[in-house]
Amino acid sequence: MAAPTPPAEAPDAARPRRSKLPLVLGLALAALGGAGGFAAVRLGLLGGEAPPGEAAAAAAELPPLPPAAFVPLTPIVVNLPGSGDRRFLRFAAQVEVDPAYLEEVAALTPRIVDVLNGYLRALEVSDIEDPGALLRLRSQMLRRAQVVAGGDRVRDLLVMEFVVN
Repeated sequence: MAAPTPPAEAPDAARPRRSKLPLVLGLALAALGGAGGFAAVRLGLLGGEAPPGEAAAAAAELPPLPPAAFVPLTPIVVNLPGSGDRRFLRFAAQVEVDPAYLEEVAALTPRIVDVLNGYLRALEVSDIEDPGALLRLRSQMLRRAQVVAGGDRVRDLLVMEFVVN
């Protein structure tokens, strides 16, 4: 006669129960961190908006903007050299000037467009595809416009259109 076999234990009984302490502790810390972050932003310690009274006072302290006038430049279309397919750059801009110099700079727009046209024709597709290209190109073109207009007549160059087809 064969010896009786002990009953098989249930699979759940072999594993010890997992503690829920880490879950509860994590939820408590998350709630505490959220409340602390809200309080820090609300009190103005981290970013966020200033209380309404302080925002009005800060706006009152801003100096008025200097007067400005804008001179539109003739749009420029340039054939870009490089790969076998034809690619064109369409560029349109305006220059910001002091209102006292508006007529003088408006009379010089053909020269400014000529200088910008020459600069844009010298560009290659790789110069334009760089993520920071527009900022670099804008500063280069602003400097050229300032040289043509003379002195500090041209304050800024505002790019209205910069499209590569």
